[in-house]
Amino acid sequence: MKAICFYFQIHQPFRLKRYRFFDIGNDHYYYDDFANDDIITRIAHNSYIPAAESLLRMIEQSKGAFRCAISVTGVALEQIEQYVPEFLDLLKKLADTGKVEFLAETYDHSLASLADPEEFRIQVDLHTAKIKELFGQTPKVFRNSELIYSDELAPQILAMGFKGCITEGAKHILGWKSPDYVYSAASAPKLKLLLKNDKLSDDISTRFSDTNWNEFPLTADKYIGWIADTPAEEQVVNLFMNLETFGEFQRRETGIFQFLEALPRFAAERGIHFMTPSEAVKTFKPVGELSVPFAISWADEARDTSAWLGNKLQQEAFNKLYSVAERVRLCDNRQLKQDWGRLQAADHLFYMSTKHFADGSSHAAFSPYETPFQAFTNYMNVLADFIVRVEEQYPMNIENEELNSLLTTIRNQAREIETLNKEVATYRLNQEHLNEEHRLREAKADEPKKVTKKAASKKTAAKPTAKDQK
Repeated sequence: MKAICFYFQIHQPFRLKRYRFFDIGNDHYYYDDFANDDIITRIAHNSYIPAAESLLRMIEQSKGAFRCAISVTGVALEQIEQYVPEFLDLLKKLADTGKVEFLAETYDHSLASLADPEEFRIQVDLHTAKIKELFGQTPKVFRNSELIYSDELAPQILAMGFKGCITEGAKHILGWKSPDYVYSAASAPKLKLLLKNDKLSDDISTRFSDTNWNEFPLTADKYIGWIADTPAEEQVVNLFMNLETFGEFQRRETGIFQFLEALPRFAAERGIHFMTPSEAVKTFKPVGELSVPFAISWADEARDTSAWLGNKLQQEAFNKLYSVAERVRLCDNRQLKQDWGRLQAADHLFYMSTKHFADGSSHAAFSPYETPFQAFTNYMNVLADFIVRVEEQYPMNIENEELNSLLTTIRNQAREIETLNKEVATYRLNQEHLNEEHRLREAKADEPKKVTKKAASKKTAAKPTAKDQK
C-alpha cells in the first residue's frame, strides 16, 4: 500500500515597527499593527481561506478518503483570531471532519530548540494547549520551527510524549536512502521520523507555474503518475509545504486550486491512499534508524540552520536574546513574557541573512527591510529596550542562583502572608458569627421582659379611673 502524507504549514510573525535608538527606554510597544493586519488579511483571502475551502471539498467529495495535516504557530493563531476570525472558523470545520490532524510545534516559531531546552519545552506545551483549546485535538506528532531536527533533539521530543516527528529529507543525511519510508530516530528509537520528499514537494510549491520547467504544465494526472511509479516497496510520500503555496506563491490564475482538488480522484484511480502523520507512524514500521548529528532544516540548498545563524549579525542577536532567558522565565509580568515570545520568532533572524540578498532570493523577498543590516539594527534597538525592562525587574549584576534564592524567599513570604490573611479572614468570620449569636441570645432574653411590661400596660389600661367610677 502506497500513501501520500500532505502537511501544510501556517505561520505569520508579529512584524516589528521601525524602532529608533532614541525610542529605547521611552517606547515599549514594538509592533507594526498596520503591516500585521494588512499582510495576514491579504494572504488569508488570497490563500488560506480558499485553500481551506478546497481541503473541505476534497474531504467531502472523496467521502473522507482525503486527509492531511496542518500546523499553525501560536503567533499566527493570535493574528487570525484578531484579524481574520472567519479563517479560524474554517480551520475548526477542518478539525471537525476528523480527517485533518493538527501538529504541535513551538508557539512562537522560535529557535529555542537550538539554545534553551527549558524554553523549548515551555513553548511546545503552550502550543499544544492552544491546539487543544481551539480544535479539540492533543497533538501526537511534532514539527519543529522550519523542520529543524537533530539527534540531540529527538530524546526531548520523545520525552514530551510525541510518537513522531516530521523533518526534511536532506540529501546529505539520507545519502542513497529514500525519504519515502518511516525511519526511527537513532538517539531515541521509539520516535518515528517522516521525511519530506524534497523533489515532489517543490514540484508543487516552487515549480508549478514555472513556464521554463521541462515538466510544465503540471497536471494532477501526471503528478499522481510520478508517485505511482516510485518503487512499490516505498511506503509513504511526504509532501510538506506552506499553505501559502496555494494562492500566494502560486497564484489562483495558474490553476493551482484545480490541480489540488483533482489529486484525490487520480490517486483513487491508481490505488494510492492519503494518510495523516499519526496514521503513517502507526501503520508503517521503521525500515531503519536515521542519524542526524547536526541540525537540519527545510531552508535553502544547504538544508541547515545557516538561514538564521549563518553570519555574525544573526549570532550576536541570537546570543543576546537568550542571555536573558532565565530572568524572563522567573518574572510574572505577562506583557514582558509575551514580548519575549514574539521576539524569538525565527523570522527576525532570517531577515538578517546576507545569503544572496542582492539577487532577490527568498531572504530578500520575505524581508520588510531594505538590507540585512537595517533588519539587525532595528531588531537590536527593540531588544535593547526589552533587556532594559528585564533588568528593571531583575538586575544583571545579580547572579541567576542568587536571584532564584531571592525569588524563592519572596514567594515563600508571599505564601505565608496569604495563609495569614486567610486565617485573619476566618477569625473575622468566626467573630461575626459569635457576635450574631450573642445578639440573638440577648434578644431572646429580652422577650420575657417585653411580654411582662406589655401585660402590665394592659392591666393599667383596664383599671377604671376615679372619673369612670363616678
